[in-house]
Amino acid sequence: MTVAMTVRAKVLTVSDGVAAGARDDASGRAVAERLMSEGFDVVEHRVTADGAERVGNALSHMAYAFNGLIVTTGGTGFGPRDKTPEGTRRVLDRRAPGLAEAMRATHPLGRLSRGVAGTRGRALILNVAGSPKGAVEQLEAVIDVVAHAVELMADNNAPHPTT
Repeated sequence: MTVAMTVRAKVLTVSDGVAAGARDDASGRAVAERLMSEGFDVVEHRVTADGAERVGNALSHMAYAFNGLIVTTGGTGFGPRDKTPEGTRRVLDRRAPGLAEAMRATHPLGRLSRGVAGTRGRALILNVAGSPKGAVEQLEAVIDVVAHAVELMADNNAPHPTT
């Protein structure tokens, strides 16, 4: 399903290895490619090391004066450096638990995800898995409603979908 309106998107890869140049950013690239295949305009793709403070700071900068979707990939598991949800919660204005629940329900391993979803200003933020396959699966679970959510944040009078 291609989005009716052009929705801008940003991708944030959270990984010590990618930030250090020791690992390929396969998941960030997979997320960006999937968004573009759905008609999203990916306007930024950045990388940060793990850690709640780094993630929160990056998301604050990315969300500033931005109406669109921000997808983080990585840091949602049980590893000691996996602090993406904590950093995301620090900056959210409102949580969107239904989106996070839908993303976790895509695969049995999704139950191990601690990812959150919510809004900061007029940006919708989604935390997805760090593996390319898991990240894309989780994104696909909610991609059909993202454009409408972003449109509602831009213009509260947007009509509700009929399907």
